[in-house]
Amino acid sequence: MGLLLIVTLIPPNLSSQNKGDIGLGIAGGLLAIGSGIAAVEQMKESAELTATQWVLSNLPEKTSFSLKTLDFDGKKLKDMSSVSVISFKIQEFTPGDKPKLDGKKEVLLAFTSQGWINEYGINFDKIKWFLIDAEEWMNMMVAYVKVASEEKDETALEETLEEGRVVNKSVKIKSKLTIPFYKLEGDMYVVTDYSEDMKLLYNERSLGIFLKDTKDLVQMGRGDLIKIHEFFFDEEDE
Repeated sequence: MGLLLIVTLIPPNLSSQNKGDIGLGIAGGLLAIGSGIAAVEQMKESAELTATQWVLSNLPEKTSFSLKTLDFDGKKLKDMSSVSVISFKIQEFTPGDKPKLDGKKEVLLAFTSQGWINEYGINFDKIKWFLIDAEEWMNMMVAYVKVASEEKDETALEETLEEGRVVNKSVKIKSKLTIPFYKLEGDMYVVTDYSEDMKLLYNERSLGIFLKDTKDLVQMGRGDLIKIHEFFFDEEDE
């Protein structure tokens, strides 16, 4: 299916409110709804609702599906304010009594810009949306590992990634480190021009994604990479 970029963003739900950026703090309306678990849970519900609305608006062929975020569990409010990508796992199913999630899997990536969390909650006008399937995710991981390591054989990389996971300093299959990554300093980057929409960057901290349209550099942590990879390629259905 390839990578789908939606340039037209979901209309902001905060257009009549002051959109002051709270940075890493907790202010105003977020304090009013409580701190810690309660605040994060409300943000999670709001994010999942908006992602569901995106699917209903942009993917009318989907008539039965599950949508859950991968990012909010175990996170604190101050952690979420610095998040640059929110991931939603989507899977279709056949309607019935106690249906099983056994249909097509996709991941909706929401790339956030500065000020996406403000004193009133989430400003969805600060988010760009990308929809990817398992094939596109594999293409991204192959391109990333190629730029992060000495291995350039795409067929070998795909075979390894089907079994393995991208971890901090290598591709790992079970307990074995199979493709070591370059050892770089924290301020060093290796870049590949992945598509007309983005560049992928490697350093020892995370996968970097440079969005050409907005000129934003965002980061995906290793934990997020593993969650998405396991969602697509684990044998057991979610």
